[in-house]
Amino acid sequence: MKDSDCIFCKLANGDIPTNVIYEDDDFTVILDASPATKGHALILPKEHYANIYELPDDVAAKVMPLAKKLAAHMTDVLHCDGFNIVQNNGEVAGQTVFHFHVHLIPRYKGGADILGWSHESFTDDEIAAIRDSLKM
Repeated sequence: MKDSDCIFCKLANGDIPTNVIYEDDDFTVILDASPATKGHALILPKEHYANIYELPDDVAAKVMPLAKKLAAHMTDVLHCDGFNIVQNNGEVAGQTVFHFHVHLIPRYKGGADILGWSHESFTDDEIAAIRDSLKM
């Protein structure tokens, strides 16, 4: 299902012109309109899912192989030195458009640190408690 109020639904389905670099039955991949680096692109499902929690397993199973295929192609064409594949869920995690999407970000030597974060410290007991609470 598409959301008529969602900008990414409109971009993924061709309702708004954009710079498409790949398209199949399930996804449209476009250059990001506000790129972090040269070649920064977005994988957009054509159907609307707000985040990874809503993404059906069959669609999720197609995302990483597509990201891998595109990252290899983009690395070859753009001659980048590395690659980030980023997917954010929730405002606190950096999601600004609530339509599931994956960022494909080519990285270049000498480029800005666009994904840096600080590290937290936990005691061994805290780590053990976190581990135990997360076991499935």
